Amino acid sequence: MKLPKFLLADNSEFPEDLFVVHTEYPRFILNVEEEDVEWLDDLEGDDEETVANEATKVVEEAFKWCDEELAKYDDEEDEE
Repeated sequence: MKLPKFLLADNSEFPEDLFVVHTEYPRFILNVEEEDVEWLDDLEGDDEETVANEATKVVEEAFKWCDEELAKYDDEEDEE
């Protein structure tokens, strides 16, 4: 099964929070409201600085994707 790179998620136990799930390596769950990341994969690599830069890049990409996705929801509501 092919999965999207990012998924939006919520949970009734955390009603104020919104999550982005990154399904590719390195997999993680981002709590958008708390700006907290839970890594599901071990971040490995020879150069720790490169690994840290790549991790930062993909988290920033997740925030950007989330903003764009939420804007789409807002646009749909405005059309109704």
